[in-house]
Amino acid sequence: MKSMLSIVTASLVTLSLLAGNHGDVHEGDLVFVVNPHGNAITSVTTAIDSLPIDHVAILHRVGGDDGPLYALEAIGAGVCLTPIDSFINANGGAANLVAGRVEAVNHHRSVRNALAYAGRPYDYNYMPDDSAIYCSELVQKTYVDTCGRHIFGTIPMTFRDSSGEIHPYWTQHYGKQGLSVPEGEPGTNPGQLSRDKKVKILDLKF
Repeated sequence: MKSMLSIVTASLVTLSLLAGNHGDVHEGDLVFVVNPHGNAITSVTTAIDSLPIDHVAILHRVGGDDGPLYALEAIGAGVCLTPIDSFINANGGAANLVAGRVEAVNHHRSVRNALAYAGRPYDYNYMPDDSAIYCSELVQKTYVDTCGRHIFGTIPMTFRDSSGEIHPYWTQHYGKQGLSVPEGEPGTNPGQLSRDKKVKILDLKF
């Protein structure tokens, strides 16, 4: 069940987004997507306040501080820039969005790093060190501090649900390709990033 903080946060984000006021957005802020129905990702990951978060994107203003707002994200179409209104609609409305600000980071440099991945294919298998990339991997690989050092590490991935067993979806997903489930391989996920101490969850007025 969502905590009261989560409900209030989501409500404030909803009102501000629908009002079209994006003045409080900072370059490099993160937007986490809550899937109210849950899925195979949320079944094996843990997010802040136990929210079913299954996606994360990077906010970027094209052309400078007064430019139009986009979500820089890794989705099925690959790493791309999505206009913020299209991003909101694609994810079921602003009520499903939670904003976070990464602290102790060089935001402009980090976004430039992320933009360099534009056009890369989406990594459906969540494998480390290949040419494809998934949403939280884009954040993990590109956010750096003022000295250029990466601020987010990887964690051992798990595909086990609350029962302790590998979720059937992942067994089927990898089995169709003749692959083993990469349990324990280094990776990242949106829920993990939402809980990171370097990320401050905001009542952000877009």
